[in-house]
Amino acid sequence: MASAALEMSDSQPSETAPALGFQVGRKIFVRALGIVFAIAFFSLAVQASGLIGEHGIAPAADFLKMVRDSAGMSAWQVPTLFWLSSSDAALLTVCWLGVAASLVLASGFAPAPAALTCWALYLSLCSVGSPFLNFQWDALLLETALLAAIALPWRLRPDWSRETPLQCVGRWLLWWLIFRLNFESGIVKLTWGDKTWLEMRALDVHFETQCIPHAIAWFAHQMPAWFSRVNCAIMFAIELIVPFLIVFPGRVRHAAALAMIALQLGIIATGNFAFFNWLTIALCLPLFADDFFPARWKVGTALPQAGRGGNMATIPNGPRTAEDSHPYQQPEWKWIAAGCVALFGFVATLPGLLGAFRLDVGDGLQRALMPLRSFNGYGLFRVMTTERPEIIVEGSRDGVNWDAYEFRYKPGNPYRRPPFVAPHQPRLDWQMWFAALGDVRSNPWFVNFLVRLLQGSPDVLALIEKNPFPAEPPRYVRAVLYEYRFTRGSDHTAAWWKRERKGLYCPAISLNKEP
Repeated sequence: MASAALEMSDSQPSETAPALGFQVGRKIFVRALGIVFAIAFFSLAVQASGLIGEHGIAPAADFLKMVRDSAGMSAWQVPTLFWLSSSDAALLTVCWLGVAASLVLASGFAPAPAALTCWALYLSLCSVGSPFLNFQWDALLLETALLAAIALPWRLRPDWSRETPLQCVGRWLLWWLIFRLNFESGIVKLTWGDKTWLEMRALDVHFETQCIPHAIAWFAHQMPAWFSRVNCAIMFAIELIVPFLIVFPGRVRHAAALAMIALQLGIIATGNFAFFNWLTIALCLPLFADDFFPARWKVGTALPQAGRGGNMATIPNGPRTAEDSHPYQQPEWKWIAAGCVALFGFVATLPGLLGAFRLDVGDGLQRALMPLRSFNGYGLFRVMTTERPEIIVEGSRDGVNWDAYEFRYKPGNPYRRPPFVAPHQPRLDWQMWFAALGDVRSNPWFVNFLVRLLQGSPDVLALIEKNPFPAEPPRYVRAVLYEYRFTRGSDHTAAWWKRERKGLYCPAISLNKEP
């Protein structure tokens, strides 16, 4: 019997070998990635028309026309499906197709094709979404999806108990990505010379100066200085030391993954950072081997076991020899091809890692791949913002009496509680934070926004909480700059914020070009 089984196995070699003990982590990762993608697409679906629609702030059609008319740009530099059509209907179609593909991915059905579909659809939106889709987590989501298409099975009904050489390399590249994300985010805080980081004072101001704080951030801001410094030191340890531990086996790697997850949960507890933290947690999941999870989670994932006489290995797809259970019993060309993919993934992302040390290698490959937004460098909060300028937009019918527009999530009324909004990202509110750090000349989209308010664009007004001119648009709009600070418990006030007017950010404008 054993001899016959051995002959059968030798005559019908398996194309894949049992996985290296990461089946459960991969299955949970694919579902988590699908959920994050669904959130990202849905969040864009309810904002796309106002942001980049035909009557939005920065129409995609206008951007593509500029690219088409530019002699120095090509379609490769803007890879997007919207070359076919950039209408509002096309924008919404891509968003909702993305939601559907995300749910397929989350179901575990055809994981690699679903991940690649999500990547292509999201890239199409990012390519035409400037300045509203230029965030690091947009790039991180694209890079994760492209690597997931390598690391996950391509079959419609995948066998999670097996891992091809290419999928194994894809998992290693996901490990490389979570290492780079953490280490680069830590090292830029030291190499860019910001004293608030070097002196461990960054958390003294972070909670009130982040883009969109929520109510818990107000309480975190009340912490004593020593506590903020301890947390800052812990953050540096997790970002700079812990990532190196993922190359260790077993419990050490699991502890490293748990530490990185704990950091992200702490950030979630004290700020609104869209889906970034949840995506980072999802990236940690492939680090966990099967022995980390309860045994009942591994139902349907049978690992090799010795048969009678020790010659057989019983696995879900039938009998194999014990030698066939070894992951490296594969045609040599498959491992050579997988090694080429690993080398390309490493080389393409190396300039981003070196950039964290402020080393410009001038890499031609990175520039060529830049339009794909999938080979990135990372460095969140490399320079800490120590003040909080805030733009308040006002409208008037007579140029004398002014009423403020109230945004949905960014600070405005000092008595309004800072809202919880993540993992949804209100991209106009976020962009207003960046605009306040510069001036109106460096943010042409902001003037377009004011023009849409004067026109009474329904799509743009839908992005705002309170329109003080519901009957007809105002005759004038302007932008006033304030400095905002969190109140303190010792202030004995019901207000969450205190603010001081600094002057005009943009003087009054009118469609009739009147002062």
